[in-house]
Amino acid sequence: MTSPHSLPELYSRVQQFYAEQMHALDGGRFDAYAATFTEDGEFRHTPGRPPARTRAGIAEELTAFHRERFGGERVQRRHWFGMVRLDPRPDGEIHSHFYALIVTTRPGARVPETAPSCVVHDVLVDDGGRLLLRSRWVEHDWQPDDPRPSAGEDAHRPAAPLGTLAG
Repeated sequence: MTSPHSLPELYSRVQQFYAEQMHALDGGRFDAYAATFTEDGEFRHTPGRPPARTRAGIAEELTAFHRERFGGERVQRRHWFGMVRLDPRPDGEIHSHFYALIVTTRPGARVPETAPSCVVHDVLVDDGGRLLLRSRWVEHDWQPDDPRPSAGEDAHRPAAPLGTLAG
């Protein structure tokens, strides 16, 4: 992205994008969430599930995931993002890495479930002034093995720092 925007302006823009995106997801508006991806976008969110590809595929995957995970149970989920680190690239991509906690509340339960804890790796692109996700890969902290994809499958993922679990 050869942009006249400074890093603070870009950071603010990305934060606003994430807020709008998570309000759609947490509101159960999976088509609106999927519309924040490029047409050929990829979303890898849960270990053991194949990545969802295309906007329609992402919306379908989220519908299936929530049906399987919660059945008819009424829940409210909230996605909390923090420690967002942006890496604008010369080719126009914006690589973003951040921490995420997902909070699930059930009616009548005062204490919510806070899980999972994750690191999220995004590749964003500017599409005529609108940010879109080209890919999102969510790494779950509880995952015992290093689930690194094969070469070329996810080139935007950084190597794990020494002394940390990669997943």
